Amino acid sequence: MSKLRVYELARELNLSSKDLISKLTDLGMNIKNHMSTLEDEEVNMIVELMREPEMKEDKRNESDMMIDEHDDKDTLSIDDEYESEFDDDKIKQRKGSKKKKNKKSIAENNAVQQDAVVDKIEFVEGMTVREFAELIKKAPSEVVRDLLFMKYMLKINDVLPFEVAQKLADKYGINIEKKVENKGELPEEEKDDPASLKPRPPIVTVMGHVDHGKTSLLDAIRNTNVTAKEVGGITQHIGASTVELNGKKIVFLDTPGHEAFTSMRSRGAQVTDIAVLVVAADDGVMPQTIEAINHAKAAKVPIIVAINKIDKPEANPDRVKQELAEYGLIPEEWGGDTICIPVSALKKQGINDLLEMILLVAEMQELKANPDKKARGIVIEARLDKGRGPVATAIVQSGTLRVGDAIIVGTAYGKVRAMFDDKGKRLKEAGPSTPVEVIGLSEVPEAGDLLVVVDDEKKARELAEARKEKMKETRFVSQKVTLEDLFNQMQQGNIKELNVIIKADVQGSVEALKQAILKLSSNELRVNVLHEGVGIITETDVMLAAASNAIIIGFNVRPDSKAKDLAEREKVDIRLYRIIYDVIDDIEKALKGLLEPEYREVYLGRAEVRQLFKVSGLGTVAGCYVLDGKISRTSSVRLIRDGVVVYEGKPASLKRFKDDVREVAAGYECGMMLDKYNDIKEGDIIEAFIIEKVQQ
Repeated sequence: MSKLRVYELARELNLSSKDLISKLTDLGMNIKNHMSTLEDEEVNMIVELMREPEMKEDKRNESDMMIDEHDDKDTLSIDDEYESEFDDDKIKQRKGSKKKKNKKSIAENNAVQQDAVVDKIEFVEGMTVREFAELIKKAPSEVVRDLLFMKYMLKINDVLPFEVAQKLADKYGINIEKKVENKGELPEEEKDDPASLKPRPPIVTVMGHVDHGKTSLLDAIRNTNVTAKEVGGITQHIGASTVELNGKKIVFLDTPGHEAFTSMRSRGAQVTDIAVLVVAADDGVMPQTIEAINHAKAAKVPIIVAINKIDKPEANPDRVKQELAEYGLIPEEWGGDTICIPVSALKKQGINDLLEMILLVAEMQELKANPDKKARGIVIEARLDKGRGPVATAIVQSGTLRVGDAIIVGTAYGKVRAMFDDKGKRLKEAGPSTPVEVIGLSEVPEAGDLLVVVDDEKKARELAEARKEKMKETRFVSQKVTLEDLFNQMQQGNIKELNVIIKADVQGSVEALKQAILKLSSNELRVNVLHEGVGIITETDVMLAAASNAIIIGFNVRPDSKAKDLAEREKVDIRLYRIIYDVIDDIEKALKGLLEPEYREVYLGRAEVRQLFKVSGLGTVAGCYVLDGKISRTSSVRLIRDGVVVYEGKPASLKRFKDDVREVAAGYECGMMLDKYNDIKEGDIIEAFIIEKVQQ
């Protein structure tokens, strides 16, 4: 129903506009004149309140003459009234239905209202107005009316916030306590009897360097070994696919790359059983290959190497194996334990050999799960579908998920209305390691959220509401390690090893830092270097640090803006140095509990050098555009070229046009000279910061 004007509502209620405005003013509503508009909810509640005096001759029965829907009573529900169109015929029908209400029912309601005296109640998060009314032994329509007087537009099936419930309880003279036992914790997983465990298919993630054939290999595997094909050969993409070899299934995650793999780990979701590392036979080990190796090792996932593109004339598998050996992946034929399979995604060679090796590794791992219990799984991706609403792609890890199950996923809840597999086929149930598309959630969850089946939808809603409240306070607040708190965590026994990621400007610095840091290991704490590399600190580095509870050490390099934002969100400790001895000194002090944070760097802003001007007798003036924050004349600055710090000092001058200025904000241009430094190039970034003392 569209919005209604006051004079239109007055006509439908057989009142004059003046009388209606007077009544609405008494109700505490701010109505200016007969042309004022009313929202649907306001109209519904006003009609409900206006009808009550007309229908009741005896004022004592005012609170009893509500319309409530019961299976054994021939009455209308308050929800039906709210949904009605307010024409004369329907209002007359409602009047008639009220007059027909039998006296016995009225007497019973009177007895309930008179006998029910409630002094104290317990409020549960997620309680509706109707449930609250039943708890305090009052009619829902009376509670709705009182909420309207308090200017809260809530219907009987709306969730009642605790603050509003407190005000209602004060009005009725009832003591109210918030039930705190449900803090959003999910029900504990049922313990499995070893006899109930059955083998499940392995879940595989494909990793590797860009253009080494990850997606081509997945396509080749799917086209060769899919279990069944849809009519017309159309396969629905749901983020995971199932292939079959010799009657055994393997599940491949369709999001290749270590970024997706690690972002799931950073949220506490360990989905993958086996990692397949794709290396091109003609290209060898590349920077992203090294990252993928380090990410898989940090997750303690077995690695199978697929040496791709062996059909190329310049292919050299032995060189690839030699390079892999340098990073700790010793091939089996060389006496190691890493399986290396030569494949060609283009010619579809070696695909079955790869799948056989995956099944062999899975068999050695003895992957098992209990299908005979309530399901638990992990969301691997989610989206909002135009026709179907929130859709989540999940992999069932244990138990069996069935249509009709009440589920909670992160802060979303609902009931499984429908499930589809990766071929688009509708499923009634899904066992362990089955990828399914789930429809029926209240909102779109996040990748990595845990899917848990609960007793009923009401329980799921209560848990979701409690989890939302908890998440406001503690989003991503896992106990991350920092150098300042390292000694305390060691004393409490929280950590036994310190994970470190090293990024530096040149390879020589990386090697020197790695050797020096590894020597700091002791009996109390082992120091691990998870990943080292040359260049700027990226989002991938921060994701690996978040997933592995590591600190990042940057030597003569800086994080980019996205990495800096992600580090703040994930509470990752990034330490930046220009002197190698300071790195060793800080870690040694942290291990001994002597490191006290006394000063910290506060980021102000950064500007990009767009143009250079040579001024005789003065030097080089950089024409800059401030990208974010501000550049201050009194701040310190550093000049960054390709992620590497090439200068640190003070601005010699800062101007807008011809005028000297104290600071320049984001979005403006300025001219800047650096103190005793002229080697500035277009595209350089000037970062402004100040060092401030931290109050102890």
